[in-house]
Amino acid sequence: MANNQVGAVICALIAALLFAVAAVAQQHAAAAVPENESLMRSLLRSPRWWAGIVGDTGGYAMQVAALAQGAVLLVQPILVSMLVFALPLSARLNHRRITGRTWGTAIALATALACFLIIGDPTEGNTNAPLRDWIPPLAVLLGLAVVAVVIALETTNPTRRALLFGTVGGALFGLAAALTDYVTELFDGGLIHVLGSWQTWALVASGIIGLYLQQRAYQSGPLVASLPAVTIAEPLAAAFIGITVLDERLRTTHLGLAAITVAVIIMCATTIQLSRVQAEP
Repeated sequence: MANNQVGAVICALIAALLFAVAAVAQQHAAAAVPENESLMRSLLRSPRWWAGIVGDTGGYAMQVAALAQGAVLLVQPILVSMLVFALPLSARLNHRRITGRTWGTAIALATALACFLIIGDPTEGNTNAPLRDWIPPLAVLLGLAVVAVVIALETTNPTRRALLFGTVGGALFGLAAALTDYVTELFDGGLIHVLGSWQTWALVASGIIGLYLQQRAYQSGPLVASLPAVTIAEPLAAAFIGITVLDERLRTTHLGLAAITVAVIIMCATTIQLSRVQAEP
């Protein structure tokens, strides 16, 4: 693994740790809000929730540093390891015991992640892809997002609404991650260059709307429904953009591709399971 990829892995792991601290703080704050009170109004008055926002900010800064050194396909899956970091933090804060089955799930996630990174060896792609390359994948991603939001607004099932809002919020975070590397490179040309790029405004919009929908998911239904959706949708959406737009690839054989497929399936299953554990009251 090249030196810049090692740096990307280290920065991504630090980002995952900061995101874990933020997630635990925000979940603990949300769980303390009675069901008959406004979630967002209560969270905005919570120092613990704001501490989580600070953790998210630090995590995003390290994510930017990681993306500056490595591919989206390399960085985004590593961020899923935040669940492994969050496990002991959440257990200590909530005075819970971690079961052997949960530890086994965490180890399986870490192992699958290691297999994906080592066998797949993701390559960096073309961060400045032209707009014509963005249009079809963006149309697919945003089209599905709009449909999911419409269904969420019409459904009367709070769990389904939280799941849908969380999925769209996570997908928009993934889109923001795919745009981040290019936007940070624009700063070399000055602020006017940054403000004149459509990618900058797409990044800002996807981040703000994603955050809003994430909070709507928290407000609409149980965390056990929304958190797995947010956690798994972000890397999947980022990988979709990385492959279809940024021309990122996995350097492996057909046998290696089969192993990676199994690793991804395990990562998805263990991520959902650990997210449910983190979201339990």
